[in-house]
Amino acid sequence: MNDYLYDVARRLVGFDTVSAKSDLAAIEYLSKELAGHGFKTLLQPVELLGVSQANLVAWIGPPRADGLIVSGHVDTVPYDGQPGWTREPLKLELAGDRVYGRGTTDMKGFIAQCLDAMRTLDATRLKRPLVFVFTASEEVGCLGAHVVAPALRQILGEMPVPRLAWIGEPTSYDVCHAHKSIVSFNVTVRGIGGHSGAPAKGVNAIAVMARVLDTIGRVQEERRMRAHPEYAAIFPDAPCDVLNFGSIQGGIASNMIAEECKVRISYRTLPDEEPIELHREISRRIAALDTHAYAGGEHRAKVEVGAASVVPRAAPRLKRRCSTSLARRIAAARCMAPTADGSRDRASCR
Repeated sequence: MNDYLYDVARRLVGFDTVSAKSDLAAIEYLSKELAGHGFKTLLQPVELLGVSQANLVAWIGPPRADGLIVSGHVDTVPYDGQPGWTREPLKLELAGDRVYGRGTTDMKGFIAQCLDAMRTLDATRLKRPLVFVFTASEEVGCLGAHVVAPALRQILGEMPVPRLAWIGEPTSYDVCHAHKSIVSFNVTVRGIGGHSGAPAKGVNAIAVMARVLDTIGRVQEERRMRAHPEYAAIFPDAPCDVLNFGSIQGGIASNMIAEECKVRISYRTLPDEEPIELHREISRRIAALDTHAYAGGEHRAKVEVGAASVVPRAAPRLKRRCSTSLARRIAAARCMAPTADGSRDRASCR
């Protein structure tokens, strides 16, 4: 790893850009680096979920059509309270052929490689424009991308908006022309509270939620059994729709009947599936559940399936490797495939 690539990666990891916090310091650093190498840059301030954030657009080359967007996000998922960390999440560390630190795979390592490629780029040889788009709040629904995408035409001015975009997700440098949808929603169970010594007088929301989770778990098993072999190469870990129980809250004390329980659920559907249909199927099955209390009694809980938040899927196309000089330059940089013990940032590298 050359000194510049290491320094950029180290600085980026050092910025605490968990999605609930501002990414402005990291974006300003990237803008300064790119501007220093001849790129035109624009910071797009945006408030997302009550936090001041910014997107960055940087471009270079002739104002011609058919340019290339290279894009990534600077935010990361949380690390505080996450079990398994044995190193400082915001400190880049090298250990053998591994790189440790929050975001090194997803996706600050990629952004560092973009800047390393930019450093040796001869802009006078570009026949088409190169545009970097670095966004905020990807981990909570691609919120920054939703803001910057419709504004690109105005931001770039006389520069035509490129039709091709590469997104630097950790794929071991394969180029995947498809991705799953991401859908998230809440399920809330409202029971009847009371003292645990008289369970038949109430309805325990946590107990009813157990039935809800079992129902959704059966849906997951059905989808797993319907794996699609044609997607095995693109999604080797799960060539099927996948569901996840992300968080759960409920109850106030061990001797009280839980009056409310809420779970946050997400799922990812294959590119040729209609994303919202699985939400409808889950809603239908939950509506058919028996919501009586386990301890007897005539009362029922109320179960509410919340509205779905959807990030659309991309239509599948043929998978192929990069062939342009920029792609080779980025891929030639030392593999930034880090791990952090027990963290989300775990990848293999070739």
